[in-house]
Amino acid sequence: MSHALRLSPPCVRTLPPVLPVVGVVALLAVPRPPGGDGGVHPADAVSGVLVLWCAVRLVRERRRPLSRRAALLLGLPVLGLAVAAMGASSAGVGLTGFARYLQVFVLLPAAVLLLVRDRRDVRLLAWSLIGLALWQGAVGVHQYATGTGASYRGEPVRAVGTFGPQDVMGMATVVSLGLVCATGLALGSVSPRQRAVSAGCAVALVVPLALSFSRGAWIATAVACVALLSLAGVRRALAVGSAVVTVGVVLMGGLGLGTTMLQERVDSITRVADTPDQSVTDRYTMWAAAAGMWREKPLTGVGLKGFPGHRDAHASLALSSGSDTEGAGAAFRRQPLLSPHNMYLLVLAEQGLLGLLALVGSWLALLVCGMRRLRPLPARPESGLIACGLLVWQLTDFAYADIGGPSTVLTAVCFGLAARWAVGTGDEEVATR
Repeated sequence: MSHALRLSPPCVRTLPPVLPVVGVVALLAVPRPPGGDGGVHPADAVSGVLVLWCAVRLVRERRRPLSRRAALLLGLPVLGLAVAAMGASSAGVGLTGFARYLQVFVLLPAAVLLLVRDRRDVRLLAWSLIGLALWQGAVGVHQYATGTGASYRGEPVRAVGTFGPQDVMGMATVVSLGLVCATGLALGSVSPRQRAVSAGCAVALVVPLALSFSRGAWIATAVACVALLSLAGVRRALAVGSAVVTVGVVLMGGLGLGTTMLQERVDSITRVADTPDQSVTDRYTMWAAAAGMWREKPLTGVGLKGFPGHRDAHASLALSSGSDTEGAGAAFRRQPLLSPHNMYLLVLAEQGLLGLLALVGSWLALLVCGMRRLRPLPARPESGLIACGLLVWQLTDFAYADIGGPSTVLTAVCFGLAARWAVGTGDEEVATR
């Protein structure tokens, strides 16, 4: 009996430490209640528990938490966040905002960095993101085909997955990240079978991404995939790129997915400055309001979570009262516009130049370190391609979106994988598989 008890702890330790991170990703498949905000999503709650579990694990194993460079780059945003929290409208608001930013950009990425040990862990986490994207994408395609999606120009055809109309960017984010992971695996140093399967998944995810009608997600995914193709080498880039374009043309045109609304949405990307629709006008107006807040307090900003309170004082009359949301099981609702939908301008408005330089400087340093580590390698490891691709996608998407909603957990996972590749202490990526 005692011998069996002595054997049980090593058996438990054989489980991959990345499994709790995979569990957080899997929880994003849980549907949100139709209508209302639904409270804290399970993925958000469990991500907080994950950070505590990682800390306890470090204490028990008596491991050094992070390298000096990793601690510096991940901890750099804390300075700007602390100053902005002190400038918030109240201590409670400042503490709430500080905790949220700390969770997304410092603590959870550090936990992912520590729990992802080797290339197998990276592949497992990448396949979990692809699986989540395929599930959400399948729900979204069904919503479009059956007319049960979120409202878009008066028709219930917008694919939103299980996130509902109150978070129309949720499915687009999940599908985009899954597509980037699948592209990284298809271009990486994995088995031919994995490359073929991941390439097929990437092609399949193009459809729900298109049906999300999210211009920002389209642009960010295109930029990330082009970056991955350029990093992978000319021959492989041409082969994979031509295959994806060919299949995309067949799906969007030959199978009838190139609807008038979709074509108009694509065309609108080139007309945002000439004849913008109301959503683009609102976005430009909120961008101008964020710039006005920064000019008011250029160094420290108006304080964390201060954008909604200062919006009306800096916004022009062109700003509408909110966006209309309905469909996908939810009733009509007027959703207020409480952020500029641009992460860089949000940080600049609420945290000033100090916060922007600290936060964005940390992200750019991760990108430079990751690219420098990846380029000298003759065979591009999939872990490096995935990490760099996800970071490029996130930094591009931040020009059109900011944090908010359950999918924000995936933002932290992306930064964790990027940090793990860029400043992690392991060297198994440079070895052959």
